[in-house]
Amino acid sequence: MRYLMLLLALFVSAARAEDAKPFNPSDYPPGVQKALRYANEECTSQDGGEVTFAPDTVRKIDLTGDGRDDYIVDFQDTKCGDRETTYCGTGGCVINILVALPDGNVRPVFDGYVLRYKIMAPPMKRGAARTVRFDLHGSFCGGFGPQTCVKQKAITATPFAFKQP
Repeated sequence: MRYLMLLLALFVSAARAEDAKPFNPSDYPPGVQKALRYANEECTSQDGGEVTFAPDTVRKIDLTGDGRDDYIVDFQDTKCGDRETTYCGTGGCVINILVALPDGNVRPVFDGYVLRYKIMAPPMKRGAARTVRFDLHGSFCGGFGPQTCVKQKAITATPFAFKQP
C-alpha cells in the first residue's frame, strides 16, 4: 500500500511539473517586457551569460484599485549565468512596479532595491489604492546596513522613489 501511495504521489508531482509553463517575457505587455530587458542588459554588461527568470518574476495584481492588473517585477530569483547576485546586493534585490493606465499601457512607478516587500490587506474603500510595505537598507532611514528601515506607500500612477537622508 505504501508503495502504491508513493507511486501515486510521484505521478501527481510529475504531472504538475509538466503543466508548469516556462517563464516567457512575451506573455506580458511591452512596458513589462522593457523592465525585464534590464536583466539581459545587466547580465550582458557583466559578461554573465544567459538570464534565467524564476516562474514568479512577474506578479500581476491590482495595486491602484482601478480594476486593472498592475505588475511587480521582482528580480530576487533571476540568475545571470551561474551568478547568484547580479540583481541583488546588501540593499536587497531590484524590483519594478508598473501600473496599468486607462489606454492599456503600463507606467513604471518604482525601480529600486528592496530587501522585502509585502502587499498590505486591501483597503475597505472600494477602488482605493493598495499599500505596500517596503523593508529597505538601513541607510534609507538614516542608519546603516542591517538596521530596520520600513517605508509604506499607497501605489498610484505617480512615480516615487525612496531617498537616503
